[in-house]
Amino acid sequence: MEIQSDFGLTPPSAPRPGKTLCDEVEIQNRVEALELLRAGLQRGTFSAQERDGWPQNVWAVTKNGEALEAQLEGHGVYHGYPIAEADPFREKVLERWTAS
Repeated sequence: MEIQSDFGLTPPSAPRPGKTLCDEVEIQNRVEALELLRAGLQRGTFSAQERDGWPQNVWAVTKNGEALEAQLEGHGVYHGYPIAEADPFREKVLERWTAS
């Protein structure tokens, strides 16, 4: 059974049928993704680097403890994805999230 998401993403060149990186961290829809983006902004877990007044990166952590990064694509438009477990920055995000 293929689950359709409401993220409005362009299909990748080598798609995994019915799967996105968000599926791996159990984010099922755009509302959940926006809530995490807002939470990162409210907690102050975003980069000092800005473009047109928008932070270049915003970090958040899911209720299941998965670290995420959103990168600015355009004026207020972000694309988010989980931070790989092998990435040392993941631990920094988790520490900061817990402290904020």
